[in-house]
Amino acid sequence: MQDRMIARAKELLENGTVDRVMGWKKGEFIYDVTPAVFYTADELEKDFVMNAFTAANVSKYLIAETKKPGRILAFLKPCDSYSFRQLMNEHRVDRDNVYIVGIPSWGKADMEKIRALGITGITDITEKDGDLLVTTVMRETHAVKKYDVYLEKCKNCKSKRIVVYDELLDGENGEDVPNNRFDEVAKIEAMPPDERFAFWRGELSRCIRCNACRNVCPACSCEKCVFDNPKSGVENKAPADDFEENLFHIIRAYHVAGRCTDCGECSRVCPQHIPLHLLNRKFIKDMNELYGDYQAGETEQVRHPVTNYRDDDAEPGIVYTRGGSGR
Repeated sequence: MQDRMIARAKELLENGTVDRVMGWKKGEFIYDVTPAVFYTADELEKDFVMNAFTAANVSKYLIAETKKPGRILAFLKPCDSYSFRQLMNEHRVDRDNVYIVGIPSWGKADMEKIRALGITGITDITEKDGDLLVTTVMRETHAVKKYDVYLEKCKNCKSKRIVVYDELLDGENGEDVPNNRFDEVAKIEAMPPDERFAFWRGELSRCIRCNACRNVCPACSCEKCVFDNPKSGVENKAPADDFEENLFHIIRAYHVAGRCTDCGECSRVCPQHIPLHLLNRKFIKDMNELYGDYQAGETEQVRHPVTNYRDDDAEPGIVYTRGGSGR
């Protein structure tokens, strides 16, 4: 796929359809991949990469890129396309300034899971028939089942469908897929209140307020974040007590409620491995149960349940007593 993507990008640059390309750039190691903008065919040939580690959702970077002169080519995976369409609905990106090529995605690997298998000194990783062939400095090759080391967001992928595009690289679109993404949420809901509180205190207590989750989140696109406001009382503060640890993540979860597409980037980039996606999925699960199924970014210009008042909206008493669990 990488070669076809580079070839198509070069064609679109050459014929003037676009003047730059949003993709992924390889770093010092094969698994060290980051979003990047390419301006020339030489740059594409040298650094553009598409492999098992190109998991980063590039849609957020298009907020700034689509405000610049010219038109940018963006390769969007299914999860990226949901985020991009949601940003379209919020008028955060200029659709006319981006040419979208939809690309299929069958899951990305988690380097931490590969290391957890005891494989060290990794020098190369290639993909073959659903396996990752991992080579080490000792010239050993380990065949790892790709599914076994999938990122959590890929193991519980909601859709292989590109929801917004100008062309599809493979000519065919994917479909929504069965998933169990709410199973872990249901397990936490079933805990007694004290146990549930202890679970989240244990997870959030590891937060170091690096802001990686906020900075990578496509839904966190405010020009001025409340946590950057010196008058808010919470400006980029290290968690000095339990309240501050809870405050940051609860406020952020409420801010993206109804807009989170469940792309899983928050958990992917967290250096403390906090399952932040579970907070967002709790909100999504609640909205589905209270207002009917809703998927942010799936369609164009649809008001999400949090901002769409209806006469039959659930009353607080219903919200807090569902299932008799007070969850």
